[in-house]
Amino acid sequence: MNAYAIMTNTMLQIGDQFDQYQIQAHMAQGGMSDIYRAFDLMHRREVVIKVPDHSMIGDPAQFERFQRELEVMKTLDHPAILKGLGSGKFNRVPYLVTEFVHGESLRTLMEKSGSLPTDQVVPLIQKLADGMSYCHKNEVIHRDLKPENILMTSEGQPIIMDFGLALTKDSHRVTYSNLSATMGTPDYMAPEQIEGQRGDQRTDIYALGTIMYELLAGKTPFTGDTPMATMAQHLNNTAPRLDKLNPAISTQIAAIVATCLARNPEDRYQTMDALITALNNPTSADLSILDKVSTAPNPSSMSLTALQTFRGIAIAAGIIVLLIVMALGLQALRP
Repeated sequence: MNAYAIMTNTMLQIGDQFDQYQIQAHMAQGGMSDIYRAFDLMHRREVVIKVPDHSMIGDPAQFERFQRELEVMKTLDHPAILKGLGSGKFNRVPYLVTEFVHGESLRTLMEKSGSLPTDQVVPLIQKLADGMSYCHKNEVIHRDLKPENILMTSEGQPIIMDFGLALTKDSHRVTYSNLSATMGTPDYMAPEQIEGQRGDQRTDIYALGTIMYELLAGKTPFTGDTPMATMAQHLNNTAPRLDKLNPAISTQIAAIVATCLARNPEDRYQTMDALITALNNPTSADLSILDKVSTAPNPSSMSLTALQTFRGIAIAAGIIVLLIVMALGLQALRP
């Protein structure tokens, strides 16, 4: 029954037994999987089960992402990383089991509180950076850090989850159907991701810097009416200075965040450990980077380069349409 429910896109119900797990609640439904709170009948504990959406099973690229998360979660063990408890197959349907965390997402916390003071943000970012440093030393690049993928426990411990886009030393490039070629979330994507590069640990540093910016300012550094507009700003604009947006933020902290958000990866901190060191010693921050930060750009505008690019694409598309119409017209005139 349970395998049938999954293969026919019917959610498991409370009380259903899936392998050794009894379903307690449906927690969330993503683009590729259903997430359930369940009780492990063998080990007598609450867990979370992630089961792929039925459509993913027939899509090799989507399924590759799920399999990648299965493999990554087996290798990581850190207080700031969601703990993988195991994986398996039930009636040929794969699944991932993780610990059940009592808490709420960082996004929910931010929606309740808006911006946070520096003395709350810095320790939080340090814990996240420590978790990501552990990942990087184990050759795992997350590539999709965002508040929605961070759980906060009642004790204030952040826990990073969702490694579906993770890059490992053995992972190969796959082409994802129904997803953009540039993987990630536009508000937190590094310029090199937007350009189609695979990214490295500095890509995660950019995303973490964006989260820190949002925590301090109450908004992300770049926004747009469309994902494309937001990505164009990441490629072409410089984030407004935090100390100008909020005088309570020191120039040193503003410089640290600006370094994380440098468009060129070579200009960022090269490791998470370097970022942690900077946060521990803010007075040693290089303030010269702030000289490159101008006043806040118009969030709804694109750079001249971006506008020229999109204009060129539109003109080319128009010419192609015109040629097709002319060809059809000539064909219609033939006897």
